[in-house]
Amino acid sequence: MNTEIGLRIYGDQDPRELPVYTTTEAAKYLRIPIATLRSWIIGRQYPTRGLPGYFKPLIQPPEAATGRLSFNNLVEAHILRALRHKHQVSIKNVRTALEYAEEQHGIERLLLNRDLLHSEAGELFLERYGQLINLSRGGQLAMKEILKDHLERLEWDLQNMAIRLFPFSSERTDRKIIVIDPFISFGRPVISSKKISTSVIADRVDAGESVDSVADDYDLGQTEVMEALVYERAA
Repeated sequence: MNTEIGLRIYGDQDPRELPVYTTTEAAKYLRIPIATLRSWIIGRQYPTRGLPGYFKPLIQPPEAATGRLSFNNLVEAHILRALRHKHQVSIKNVRTALEYAEEQHGIERLLLNRDLLHSEAGELFLERYGQLINLSRGGQLAMKEILKDHLERLEWDLQNMAIRLFPFSSERTDRKIIVIDPFISFGRPVISSKKISTSVIADRVDAGESVDSVADDYDLGQTEVMEALVYERAA
């Protein structure tokens, strides 16, 4: 769907900022442990010699009262997942690195921006983060490749902001069979070729229908049906 059309449907509010996902749903869709995602959203206490310290959250939901996440929040968590892939994310260190890049270049919410790997602000963030967690130069380059893999799972608008997310649904990182699009099916995961809900496919197979019959009904390939099953069952 054209972005401008989608924006007219929802009025003046960008659908990417609507609070539509519970923490449980977001964790499932992104394959992130729910405890980890919650710490990014609500922060985390840490022990000190006196009163407990507190790391402020990295992700700000559009509605603090409900805690529901937006599509943009999913993108931020998707990128944070890349940092956690090999390195346990420290909320303090990530925020320090983001603030460093923002103060130097004035880019807010760098994790939402395609320039994370292709701008001086992004380079500053990666360099600063690498220093904070004592990464060697080789480790920083490896982290950059992991981030690149995650950024390639996104599609972008003309402002270099994410418009679609292709979540990891199997070990095949080159596949983009499943998509989360804020303009389609209220942002729920669908098969990208036909816009069929992955949960509907999984429900039908779990009810006893064969993969072949479900594929025929929706004019899908067997690979697409199997990918939807792997995604729903692994989450």
